[in-house]
Amino acid sequence: MNECTEFIFTLKAVDHKRAPLVLMKEVLAHLENPHNKLRMIHVAGSNGKGSTVNALREMLQHAGYQVGAFTSPHLERVNERMTINGEPISDEQFLYYFNKLARIIEEQYNGDFPSFFEVVTLIMFQFFADQKIDIALIETGLGGRLDATNVVTPLLAIITTISLEHTAFLGDTFAEIASEKAGIIKRGVPVVVGVRNEEALAVINEMADAQQAPCFILGQDFTVSDILQSTDIQQFTYETANIVMTDIALKMAGPHQINNASLAITAILALREEGAITISDSSIRYGLQYAHWAGRFEQWPQKIVLDGAHNSEGTAALIQTLKKVFPKSHYRFVYAALADKDHANSIALMDDVATSITFTQINLPNAMPAEDLVVLSTNANKSYYKDWLESVQTVLRERAEEDVVVITGSLYFIAGVRQWLQEEGR
Repeated sequence: MNECTEFIFTLKAVDHKRAPLVLMKEVLAHLENPHNKLRMIHVAGSNGKGSTVNALREMLQHAGYQVGAFTSPHLERVNERMTINGEPISDEQFLYYFNKLARIIEEQYNGDFPSFFEVVTLIMFQFFADQKIDIALIETGLGGRLDATNVVTPLLAIITTISLEHTAFLGDTFAEIASEKAGIIKRGVPVVVGVRNEEALAVINEMADAQQAPCFILGQDFTVSDILQSTDIQQFTYETANIVMTDIALKMAGPHQINNASLAITAILALREEGAITISDSSIRYGLQYAHWAGRFEQWPQKIVLDGAHNSEGTAALIQTLKKVFPKSHYRFVYAALADKDHANSIALMDDVATSITFTQINLPNAMPAEDLVVLSTNANKSYYKDWLESVQTVLRERAEEDVVVITGSLYFIAGVRQWLQEEGR
């Protein structure tokens, strides 16, 4: 398995200039179109995809369904990207489907492999189809219109949020990025939308209308209210024109997670109304109460928080959650990120609330150098270390008892920190 994963990590990035999805469709045809055997919910958006997928999975599992989930990135092992009822694909299964795919690539394409994400997506479709799951929750990798997952016609689509990210590929305005994300909308397929930006929302509405796709919008067709936050749980009321659900409990922290949960509830209720699924209100409640998502405001002992916020919208949500969960604490941030992210705005948000910010870098070719990050900060107590482990150890050693240490900037970064914390037995 190690040789396999080492190989696929060397594969080229997706060629966004290539004819859209042609290779994916060709290879899927050679595999006898496993994706056509699946019932799916397709999820796109800048932030909140993974949390929304996890909320959906827990609700459907509590209703007795066998649920596949395809998410990215992974924290520790590539197997985590495809799970059934929360259990990752085994090494043996992953290798089986990879070897099957490799034979086709060798015979039909002279061994010219597609991208890493396309390979993983092709493995996922085979795995889910062979396991005969009841429903698959499919998260896009980047954008939507040209994403490797956009070969499906789902039961329902979800667009979580829109941020200015990946502008080299998706465009540099909210409207352009919304157009790419909304490329997952299919004719007549309902779409649930959590987007608040008016420019982006106008584009999504227009594209949904063009596809005659029913559109359910947060703040218009469904709302959340009566939000109560405690240390380890929050409660809220969910409401549509016909339904009111009070005192819904959610383990995932932060107001943004309530929004994500409301998208998942709306999707479940829409599919229940159509007769596509059978699920009780109690399964909805129990599912949300048990939903959690590693690396998203993940709390460790001694006031350590891991959060994969990778853009300014995610950073704003992180800070809002910190203020609610730890209102009287000081915040010491440790930040590392990839080079293609919105550093300046994220750092400015942290500068406003941080007692200190320590910048570092992760061991990836596309990591942003720590010395380039630190100059973007105006915080009086800023520092940087090129070695991420040294940065984390230093901050933990020097912190005061009332300080919260916040590890953030990239899921790739917190994956390494998380593994180190586990090894240290913290």
